[in-house]
Amino acid sequence: MITTPKELEPPSMSLADRAYAEIQERLIMLDIPPMAPIDDGVLSESLGIGRTPVREALKRLQTERLVVSYPRRGTFATGVDISDLAYISEIRVNLEPVAARRSAEVAGRGTREQLSGLADKIEALDVENTDRSELMRWDLRVHRSIYRAAANPHLEDTLLRYHNLATRLFCLFIDRLTRLDRHISEHVTLLRGIADGEGDMVSELAREHVIGFEKAIRAVT
Repeated sequence: MITTPKELEPPSMSLADRAYAEIQERLIMLDIPPMAPIDDGVLSESLGIGRTPVREALKRLQTERLVVSYPRRGTFATGVDISDLAYISEIRVNLEPVAARRSAEVAGRGTREQLSGLADKIEALDVENTDRSELMRWDLRVHRSIYRAAANPHLEDTLLRYHNLATRLFCLFIDRLTRLDRHISEHVTLLRGIADGEGDMVSELAREHVIGFEKAIRAVT
C-alpha cells in the first residue's frame, strides 16, 4: 500500500541538513553567483553553523553539480550554461508528467487540501508587482510540493536536482522574460488538477509546462 506524507513540508532538519538547504538555495537563486569562489569559513559565519556541516553540505552539492572543487584552487559555484538547457529539459519533460500524474493518483486528502490552498495563494499573487526573486521562490514551492506529493523519494530526488538546475537558468534570464503571468497560471491549474485527481490532464499540462519553459528561455538568449 502506498503511503502519502500528511504534510508537504519536509520534516525538521538537522544542522547539517539546514546548512545544505540554505547553501543550496543561495546557489540556485544565484545569491552565490555562477563561478564565484566559496569560502566555507565565510559561509559558516553567515549561516551561524559550524564549518563541519558546511563542508558536508558542499560535498553533497558537488553531486548535484551546483559546486565544483579543484585541487589547490578551492571550491566554486558551477557556471550556468545555456547549452545544458536541452539536457535538463529532456529529463524533466519525461519525469515531470510522471510526478504530476502520480500525485493526482496517490495523494491523500490532507495533501490535496494543501495543494488546493497553495493554488489559491498563487492565484492571488500580483505577478506584475511581485519581486522576481519572490516569484522564483513560489515556483520552487509549487514544484517541490508536487514532487513530495508523488510519494516516491527516488523520483522526488531526481526531479529536485534537475529543477534546481533549471531554476538557475530561470533566475539568470528572468528579467528578460515576458508573460510570467501565464507561467504562474499554469501552476494554479496544475495544483488544482492534482487536488481533483485529474491524472491525464496534469500529466499533459506538466509536459507542456516544461516545453514552454524551454521555449521561453531560448527566446531571450
